[in-house]
Amino acid sequence: MNNSSAQRFAGKHAFVTGGGSGIGLACARAFAAGGGHVSIFGRSQDKLDAAIATLEKDCDASMLASFSGDVGVEDNISSALEQANERAPLTIVVANAGIGGLSPLAVTSDEEWQGIMQTNLSGTFYTFKHGARFLARAGGGAMCAISSIAGVRTHRFMAPYCVSKAGIDMLVRNTADELGVAGVRVNSVCPGLVDTEIAAGLFATDAVHEDYMNCMPLGRTGKVADIAASVAFLCSDEASWVTGVSLSVDGGHHLRRGPDVEPFARMGFGDDIAEGKL
Repeated sequence: MNNSSAQRFAGKHAFVTGGGSGIGLACARAFAAGGGHVSIFGRSQDKLDAAIATLEKDCDASMLASFSGDVGVEDNISSALEQANERAPLTIVVANAGIGGLSPLAVTSDEEWQGIMQTNLSGTFYTFKHGARFLARAGGGAMCAISSIAGVRTHRFMAPYCVSKAGIDMLVRNTADELGVAGVRVNSVCPGLVDTEIAAGLFATDAVHEDYMNCMPLGRTGKVADIAASVAFLCSDEASWVTGVSLSVDGGHHLRRGPDVEPFARMGFGDDIAEGKL
């Protein structure tokens, strides 16, 4: 790493939700390696502790902090952001925390719908709402959400997840429009199929994995580092004139169609649901 890269985030303080693993941890690592203060937030303190131990390889322990809580509970996220800001003024906020779910429309319970919306969409809203005021007080900064190819292209039998991610992208555009006057930039990254814990089932089922691959012009699945690099760019000074953008980082998947996850629907919900016999 050259000196300029090592100091890319010097003097910055990044707060990352869902920072204990996967894409969130990769983003935290990018900020730490760039010389920034990093605070991570998540539900599992054990995961957060393990993540901090990993990040200490890239920076001094005094530059790191963790906060446990549920992103879907407004008081949890507002309190964590306030505590993080007391360590050093926040200048970067990444709303990464999210959950997936396969749930055909006809059999989606209210509990399933509300659970996905509360974590993915409301959690991003709370993170932006309470993070923005600290960035504004610091004279400006950048916020970035992790959306999905599912917010760009339909995914059969995954309506709640798709709607939550599409909502995030509209929230990004509206928030960017409102907060530009305060010097706060707001963007999102829309990953395709990335090798993470949440996507393990997609990799394990050959027919589904092959269909994903057929939808990707670049012909490979993503790595968490691919997403983290894009988030780091959007949150860096290099993107100082970029706001309100939802950047597809998916090997070109957005150019084609959503994946065929019908095998999962048949296994989990039966042939009638998969064939629309409601």
